[in-house]
Amino acid sequence: MNILVINAGSSSLKCQYFVAQKSIASLLIERIGEAQCASTLRYNETTYKASKHIANHHEALSLLAELFKTKHILEDFRTLDAVGHRVVHGGEHFSQPVKITPEVIATIERVIPLAPLHNPSNLEAIRAFAAHYPTIPQVAVFDTAFHQSMPAYAYCYALPLELKEKYAVRRYGFHGTSHSYVAKESAKLLRKPLEALRLITLHLGNGASAAAIAYGKSVDTSMGMTPLEGLMMGTRSGDLDPAIIPYLVRNGFEVDAVDTMLNKKSGLKGICGTNDMRDVIARADKKDENARLALFMYTYRIKKYIGAYAAAMGGVDAVIFTGGIGEHAVRVRKMVCDAMAWMGMEMDSSANEKAVKSGSIVSTPASSVTLLVIPTNEELEIVRQCERVMNGI
Repeated sequence: MNILVINAGSSSLKCQYFVAQKSIASLLIERIGEAQCASTLRYNETTYKASKHIANHHEALSLLAELFKTKHILEDFRTLDAVGHRVVHGGEHFSQPVKITPEVIATIERVIPLAPLHNPSNLEAIRAFAAHYPTIPQVAVFDTAFHQSMPAYAYCYALPLELKEKYAVRRYGFHGTSHSYVAKESAKLLRKPLEALRLITLHLGNGASAAAIAYGKSVDTSMGMTPLEGLMMGTRSGDLDPAIIPYLVRNGFEVDAVDTMLNKKSGLKGICGTNDMRDVIARADKKDENARLALFMYTYRIKKYIGAYAAAMGGVDAVIFTGGIGEHAVRVRKMVCDAMAWMGMEMDSSANEKAVKSGSIVSTPASSVTLLVIPTNEELEIVRQCERVMNGI
């Protein structure tokens, strides 16, 4: 199938074009609505850059069609079999990707309060594409859908239950497309059915989350009602005592300022001033105490979640590292796994240093828990899910 994947942000549009599950071209349009919008097209191992004013997502899609036509990538968008949209939040309503209908759009609108920064942009791209190409099927693939298999005892907060019923206060989880993709890829590498495996997947990037995947189903994940809960991240705090928030408010902080601090000024950045793990490690090697603290805090949180999820599943067959940090930070993987030797993890240091782009096993043959590094590919997973929807599977 010929499928275009769209990931719309409030001021950006990321697109990738696939033919038979092979990526043909990608386009990133940034600073939509600003005086000069930057676009970067990659095709045939060549990069094309341009800048011009793009007022909104409608104009961004027009630029996409124009560039694809002039570069002879895709002459007519009407030949597409489908368009797959990344939609951040589906609430409790979607546990699978769905073909977009007016009813689906209305439901995505209803859960905007759960993702006020993301769902409106996702909807704008959906509507813009429908306005340009009303006959092309569109599919919504939700970040939260994969985690809808969590049992109630995992997704409920220990709050008055009426808050869940009235305000949808519960754990949803995110990065579901990535967790789903690497879980399937790990089963291929291990040459075992996904349904026979207990996996812990670690999506470690500027945003970070862990997932416990038992026999093909997500049974727990570290992010919660929002992407703030869980692991320490680039700029997000992760888990903390909720009483800290009213304490700060009573001491003169505005609620919005606390919210901004927890999401944009905490995590690695809050501890040592940078959210780039490469800089953190380089500074830690130079005996920078704040960077060392940040690195140890970061890996300590990961170890705690691995232990918790192994307990929740009654054991673990494999731990998978993915995301920008998970795929590239050799030191982070080593610090995490060396400390988990008591669980039977035994890392092959040479393999860890040489982990390849296509996916690698980085544990020794004697390790009772297989350790893997698998590059995530959320766009390809969206394509695969689109194909299942279009084929009625």
